[in-house]
This record gives sequence, C-alpha cells and structure tokens, in this order.
Amino acid sequence: MTNSMIKRTNGISSLPARPVTGLIDQLFQNNLKNFFNDDAWGFNGVEHQVTVPVNLKETDKAFEMQLIAPGLKKEDFKLNVTNDLLTVSFEQKEEQDRGNKEEGWLRKEYRMQSFNRSFNLDDSVDINKINAEYNNGILHLTLPKKESAQRISKSIEVK
Repeated sequence: MTNSMIKRTNGISSLPARPVTGLIDQLFQNNLKNFFNDDAWGFNGVEHQVTVPVNLKETDKAFEMQLIAPGLKKEDFKLNVTNDLLTVSFEQKEEQDRGNKEEGWLRKEYRMQSFNRSFNLDDSVDINKINAEYNNGILHLTLPKKESAQRISKSIEVK
C-alpha cells in the first residue's frame, strides 16, 4: 500500500506549486495548438472523396437505380456511357468565408467533394433511352431494357 502525503490548507488539497508564468504559457500553448488544429475547426482537407449509397432494382422493362446524394444540384452530376460502362460522377466546390471582412478574415476554406462510380451494362440495356432525374437528394436513373430483353408476362387461361 502506497501512502501519499498532500498538504492541506483549511481542508482543501493544494496542487503542486507551479509558477504563474508556467501556467499561462501552458494555456497559451494549448490554445495555440487548437487554433492551428484542423480537426478543431472541422476541416478535413481540401478534397473529400464521398461515398454515395446506390440502390439498384430490376423490373420487367428496366433497371432502376437510385444514388443518394443530398445537397447537390442537378448541374453537379455528369453521366456518361462508353461502350458498356455507365459512369456517374459529381464534383461540388464550395467556398466558405468566416469572419468579418472589414477586420480581416480569420479562416477561409475551400471545400471540394467528388464522387465517381462506374457500372457495367449488359447488352440488354437500351443506352439511347437512359433517363436521369434528380429530386429531393436522390438521383433516379432508369435504364430501359431493349424490347428483345424485356420479360414478357402473359396470363394463360385454364380450360
């Protein structure tokens, strides 16, 4: 068992003596480190690669795809089909200005998000009829099947 001796004054323990200048220096150093720490400001770097969830569904006449990407504009998206490869991408640039301009800026950040994902298409997709629509943070893609690849459903009457 180790015993510690602590000097008490009026029932209050005192911490080890430290010069006031040392305490001020430590406070200044900690605050200075936090000031230049990007994590403390919420800064994650100049470019941020985004992971976008993709939902894919097949119907009788088409493949339907949903890319969950809130906060964008339809102009941010680029869709391209080359041979049998559909590429969906976006790039969003945002400038943040914090601080009072008359007094000088304290921090100015440029944020850039990008996304790039490719999907292999088989020969059943009619690439000339692919449709894209962006609503409420979701990019909806409809990839119609060629007529020869569409599933035909027919009821047969039992006699």
